Amino acid sequence: MAESESGADKTEDPTDKRKKDSREKGEIARSKELNTLAVMVAGCGALLAFGGHLAQSLLELMRSNFTLSREVLLDERYMGIFLLQSGKVAILATQPILVTMLLAALIGPVALGGWLFAASSMAPKFSRMNPAAGLKRMFSMHALTELLKALAKFAIILIVAIVVLAKDRPALLAIANEPLEMAIIHSVQLVGWSALWMSCGLALIAAVDVPFQLYSSKQKLMMTKQEVKDEHKDSEGRPEVKGRVRQLQREMSQRRMMTAIPEADVIITNPTHYAVALKYDPEKGNAPVLLAKGSDFIALKIREIGNEHRIQVLESPALARSIFYSTEIEQQIPAGLYLAVAQVLAYVYQIRQYQAGRGKRPDPLHDLPIPPDLQRDS
Repeated sequence: MAESESGADKTEDPTDKRKKDSREKGEIARSKELNTLAVMVAGCGALLAFGGHLAQSLLELMRSNFTLSREVLLDERYMGIFLLQSGKVAILATQPILVTMLLAALIGPVALGGWLFAASSMAPKFSRMNPAAGLKRMFSMHALTELLKALAKFAIILIVAIVVLAKDRPALLAIANEPLEMAIIHSVQLVGWSALWMSCGLALIAAVDVPFQLYSSKQKLMMTKQEVKDEHKDSEGRPEVKGRVRQLQREMSQRRMMTAIPEADVIITNPTHYAVALKYDPEKGNAPVLLAKGSDFIALKIREIGNEHRIQVLESPALARSIFYSTEIEQQIPAGLYLAVAQVLAYVYQIRQYQAGRGKRPDPLHDLPIPPDLQRDS
């Protein structure tokens, strides 16, 4: 029975794959309030740090533009020259503050969610051009949340501004009685401190918005149990597909195994349930190698191929079972079976000599030495 895909049923934490896919789409937690706070605080701090230099530059700019000779005023060629000079002074004066705010604008988003560049998020979304979808967004819970945040920001900044201006009221009134140069420097300082305190008021909004954005982002990534199961199937492979792959691998391994049987020196059987084919090549290794093994029908097929190629078939149930369970295809037999297999190969060699008329028939093998840890009862 399929599960409902409603949000109430999304009870499972997002998987690593779900998080990775979401991040690639650019869907991560971001807080505009944190970004605004970082830019405002950095800008006010830079204004306080570089305000003196800014004030001096403004004074020089005013002196140079308000103390002009009559000849300069009547010559329109000087207009462009003075404009370029004024622009240069203004840019150099405000550059430290602007650079500081730019760095804050870059660092602020990275502080929550880390650095991310998602090309897919830059692609145009035609669904946003749908008027019905636009109206739905305007009256959604997200829109209501943004409205409440905006009202809260307005209220907090208003309260902080009233308190700060009330506190600085005497200093603001005293500026009117100061010399021009001191008044400009004092004004920059007052503006910087007042803006800094008002910006710090945004910290209350950011302190609420950041956890909310993290929670909201996690809720969007929550999954239903069925989604977790489907993702697991997709990542690990469908059971039916995996089963088919394993079947094909077994068939390929069996075909490769069967083609290697004619190279075997001996086939050891159970005699009917198990069969193993061994080959000993002193130039390639120090121990016999298992070329093929099988039970029941495959064991019968191994014996048939062995008989077709006149390979010696030897009945030794205990040794056949031990090799079958302890050795994989194309691997050397365990060291514990060296002595038993050596006796088998020696017996096969004697049989070949007898069949060639160069020796007597050897006695049948009995009680081959098999270590207890390699013995199998069935």
